[in-house]
Amino acid sequence: MSTSRSSSYLALLALAVAAFGIGTTEFVIMGLLPEVAGDLGVTPQAAGRLVSGYALGVAGGAPVLAILTARWPRRRSLLSLIALFIVGNALCALAPGYGALMGARVVTAFCHAAFFGIGAVVAADLVEPRKRAFAVGLMFTGLTVANVLGVPLGTALGQWTGWRSTFWAVTVIGGMALLALQVWLPRHLPRPVPGNLWREFRSLVAPQVQLALLISTLASVGMFTVFTYIAYILREVTGFSASQESMVLLLFGAGITVGGLAGGKLADWKLMPGMAGLFAAVALIMVAFAYTSHYMVPTLVTLFVWGAVSFAVVPAAQVRVLDQAREASNIASTLNQGAFNLGNATGAWLGGLVIGAGLPLTNLPWVGASVAFVGFAVVLAAMMLERGTATPIACDTV
Repeated sequence: MSTSRSSSYLALLALAVAAFGIGTTEFVIMGLLPEVAGDLGVTPQAAGRLVSGYALGVAGGAPVLAILTARWPRRRSLLSLIALFIVGNALCALAPGYGALMGARVVTAFCHAAFFGIGAVVAADLVEPRKRAFAVGLMFTGLTVANVLGVPLGTALGQWTGWRSTFWAVTVIGGMALLALQVWLPRHLPRPVPGNLWREFRSLVAPQVQLALLISTLASVGMFTVFTYIAYILREVTGFSASQESMVLLLFGAGITVGGLAGGKLADWKLMPGMAGLFAAVALIMVAFAYTSHYMVPTLVTLFVWGAVSFAVVPAAQVRVLDQAREASNIASTLNQGAFNLGNATGAWLGGLVIGAGLPLTNLPWVGASVAFVGFAVVLAAMMLERGTATPIACDTV
């Protein structure tokens, strides 16, 4: 689309502000699990299901909202979704008990997949084709900054004034995001191309699209098996105090920020080989964390590197889905966010199984490493399938 460079970056900034709010409300609950569990009188496993509930809300809401918004103007879709986000977080802050909080988290989650899905398509359209992954990475920088600032500050605020105050703060961030989108998002974004809905869904079941969605899911499973219970690892294994925890999460978030930007550059250069290397690196880092988690300084180094490597997969996986499902970009991009969050829920569930079985917290990184190795194998399978389908075409042209 014909948009000046400065206005394009302002629009990307608006998307990043919204991503910051969504990322904060998704991830901050992990730093506050002990406080929420204590206040509501539930077990750590039950508190961990608040992570799974949100993630399943994203995964379940993804196909519903993908269909509902498939023909909406993209600006209208994004503004409506961020309004739903504001309502959901206000309900979280007002929730009188565990069930109400779970329901409010699910309501909030419904906007997540569709916003990031449509936002990624808009971000890619705002720049020239060779910078698409970088633009998507810039939008997702809001998500990474949420881990650098939103999660540590939200954790500290919740520990200081009560966990409900954190959700009120996120509600205010949502209002700021709505204003930024209203002001900076172009009024004449490209509309979704009218097409045959059956043909679009048929394109989604293509093997390469399904493998791309599986890659996104496995990336999140490996991460959230460990990250859901990171507060317990830091306090009970490493020996950090609750007040020190927010500073440790700040360092992890810094790594995520670096990874999000680097991942966009890597995807524009060598998408699939880069993802294979990232999954292999995550597996090695998780094995290392099983040992370094006993010591404070090695834990800090490991968490920074883990954050950078694990989140570098996100823009690459998002662009892979867009490349493989061009006939249904809105729906595919939204479903990919559902895939990420299905992975979040599965990872939280796997971690809960380990804890519920009475196994040491240091077993969690081993599970995360195993999942990352499976992700590495799936990326290789997708590359081999791609080469296999490309070969006959090359032969026919000779």
